[in-house]
Amino acid sequence: MSRQLQADLALALVTFIWGGTFVVVKNELASIGPMAFVAVRFAFAFIVMAVLARRSLARMDRHSVKAGALIGVFLFGGYGFQTVGLAHTTASNAAFITGLCVVLAPLFSRLWLGQAPSHQALLGVALATAGLGFLSLNESLIPSYGDLLVLACAASFALHIVAIGRYAPRMDPLGLTTVQIGVVALAGTGAAALTEPFPPAMGMGTLGVALVMGVVATAFAFTVQNRVQVFTTPTHTALVLSLEPVFGALSAHLLAGERLGERQLLGCALILAGMLVAELRSAKPCPSVPIAARR
Repeated sequence: MSRQLQADLALALVTFIWGGTFVVVKNELASIGPMAFVAVRFAFAFIVMAVLARRSLARMDRHSVKAGALIGVFLFGGYGFQTVGLAHTTASNAAFITGLCVVLAPLFSRLWLGQAPSHQALLGVALATAGLGFLSLNESLIPSYGDLLVLACAASFALHIVAIGRYAPRMDPLGLTTVQIGVVALAGTGAAALTEPFPPAMGMGTLGVALVMGVVATAFAFTVQNRVQVFTTPTHTALVLSLEPVFGALSAHLLAGERLGERQLLGCALILAGMLVAELRSAKPCPSVPIAARR
């Protein structure tokens, strides 16, 4: 088995894990506040990452820490909006709308650099916007509150991807990722203390889910992608990661009985097409952590 095939299979495993997190998190929100869940999950992830990245952290200078903190703010926005949004929409909708970050990232990147967006990026945005309309608009043409929150999550994740592309090439990716995770844990704790009952009432089941999410879906997934993405191509990476909303919808159907109508399925297909058009726009190497740190 070639190293590229091994890398693609490892990325597929990571994507499958991320896709399954939507329905898992949604189920846990019945017993814990969204910010408290984010705080506990990322606290566990930070502990693991701090051990794995202890040498990288020791080498980080003040500029690297500041960059990691800034990127962590965008990461917290993504997880915060996503987790709160999951309490008000379906796991399937959340999975596909979150995938819009892949469409928005090249657009934000172009705007950040003061350049006009490429025709391919604009086509991806158009397809995904049409898909979002089919997926989330009701008969009165009003999007649901939860879908709007997850759309804000997608925008935050897109800014996170762009910021990593700006800073990561000059910095240690493992240390940078660890700082980001720590920022999310701290910000989630502060937000929970301000907006939710604190300390949160947390059963052992919820604590166990947060532990698994932090270790497997965050620390393990980030580490695997960082190690294997260099052995495959940007095109293969984009194709594999674009399966995340598909896995998300499948797990929501199997585990929660969610069903998508014909209109919603058309919307999902258009969003997926927009993701592929936007992400496969060039053959440039991917940053070492770009899409990894969004789950």
